[in-house]
Amino acid sequence: MTEAERFKIVSEKYADFITNDDARAAILNAYPDASVSLNFNNLSVIHIPVENMTFDSIHRFGFSSIPACFGLLTSNPDSYDYNLKNLPVSFKADDGYTGKDVLIGFIDTGIDYRNKAFLKEDGTSRILSIWDQSIENQNNPTRFLYGTEYNNETINKALKSVNPLEIVPSMDVIGHGTILAGVSGGSKNAEYGFSGVADNVTFAVVKLKPAKEYIKSFFSIPPDSICFQENDIISGVIYLHELALSVNKPLVICLGVGTSQSDHTGNRFLSRLLATVSEIKGRAVVVSAGNEGNRGSHYYGNIKPPASFDDVVLNIAENTYGFTMQFWGTAPNWFWIDVYTPDGGFITRIPPTTNNSILYSLENMTIIADSQIKEPYSTEQFIVLRFNKPIPGQWHFYVYGIKGDLPMRFHFWLPIHNFLTYGTTFVEPNNNTTIVAPGNNVSLICATAYNPANNTLYYYASKGNTITNMPKPDITAPGVNVLSPYLNNQFIRVTGTSVSSSYIAGVLALLLEWGITNGNFPQMSNALLKKIITQSATRRPNESYPNPDWGYGVVDINQMGSVINSIISVQENSIFRL
Repeated sequence: MTEAERFKIVSEKYADFITNDDARAAILNAYPDASVSLNFNNLSVIHIPVENMTFDSIHRFGFSSIPACFGLLTSNPDSYDYNLKNLPVSFKADDGYTGKDVLIGFIDTGIDYRNKAFLKEDGTSRILSIWDQSIENQNNPTRFLYGTEYNNETINKALKSVNPLEIVPSMDVIGHGTILAGVSGGSKNAEYGFSGVADNVTFAVVKLKPAKEYIKSFFSIPPDSICFQENDIISGVIYLHELALSVNKPLVICLGVGTSQSDHTGNRFLSRLLATVSEIKGRAVVVSAGNEGNRGSHYYGNIKPPASFDDVVLNIAENTYGFTMQFWGTAPNWFWIDVYTPDGGFITRIPPTTNNSILYSLENMTIIADSQIKEPYSTEQFIVLRFNKPIPGQWHFYVYGIKGDLPMRFHFWLPIHNFLTYGTTFVEPNNNTTIVAPGNNVSLICATAYNPANNTLYYYASKGNTITNMPKPDITAPGVNVLSPYLNNQFIRVTGTSVSSSYIAGVLALLLEWGITNGNFPQMSNALLKKIITQSATRRPNESYPNPDWGYGVVDINQMGSVINSIISVQENSIFRL
């Protein structure tokens, strides 16, 4: 790849697309200035001049080819005095498992590598590698051709320096990645009574570069939102997998970012890539359910005769910058939508046609509606509505099903709350089916959050199931007011489902140490790990399981040994002891 082609990866002058091999050839033929920066397992990332990213790009390129925008899945942290004493200790396996010789990989906001939580007793780093996608020099990972890679030797050199940032300038200025790494595997701190779940794991870190401004504008995401692109996360997944191969260690990938830009069945490119990686022995993938429950961001409709339509009411808050709303209609029916402003004015009718874009402008407001009969890997009809500077008030969306004798079920989803002005909600929302991508993929381990202090589910935890009624989430873990290392060697309390996913990542590292590091079960896979943690979970006597709130129950390491023994005795006719 030439320097000119490498420049396209990070330049705002070039738009990014994710395609399969067939679509890649078509784009390269249509756009002579296009280039490919990644090709892996029938998945490619392509860059073309951004002026080709016109308002009708969804029907020209396909919704799934435009990278989804991902946000953080942890609530704003509350800082605590660093001098607090007697903080609670995370649970530890009685047999002393610590995650030795297991990698936990994070694709997030980076890591505060100078923090004591990520140092060994001798002061050297527990971080194998940091790939900072936001720093440009010539020391990029070979396959990816952007960002800068810092290996363990370089990190240790920096730690010995008077000014570490002169050698390794990578910083986690937000703190989210540092929090997740700390919860999953932070080193013991006797003074403050802290320990990560697996306090001897090795960390591998991908710091995501911010999303390009053009794509935030395309999806009407506020400019100051913390936002990342799907293609950069995909690159991070491949990087972590190949890094683990190079050192021959088991790997847990923990993803604490998510998006509502999906069909909620787990079919986006990133979801399917993670599922592919999870099928490899010695790999585990845990993702976050999301924090979209009880936020009014989902509407479910079921038009039953003699009714011929449903009136969906959306309240748009004052001073809303903009947002993207998705409609997914259940096949084989087709739907159309009539759109009305708060004062009763008719805007447009959106018909069930293939490759159709409608642009409507009124004063400072613009609305772009894209209609597709179907999307790759999905049988559902979908419509994407992009609002920019919308008129505040109660909008009406009249939804009609063309075939009255067929099921007329449909869903609307707003963006994750990070990208939305507070107060923009459906008037009659449905809190189920709010798990964010990639959490809906059946192969992945999806974690939700609860408060162990009072045994209640996190109020804003996203809820299942998928739109095909597959059980999600899979497991519940602590995710409310959890103690975590933070920037500058501080400790804070954190809340959110990304916290619970990092907690589960630590648990999986303990199991991988037992199975692979210690040689008890070298064939251990994500599917087996999922079976162990779900079958051993604690379940409430008055609940039926799996359910869309708690999944299969609350993670319980004390029950895992007996579950492992029963599983392996059936599979191999021999008993292993945890």
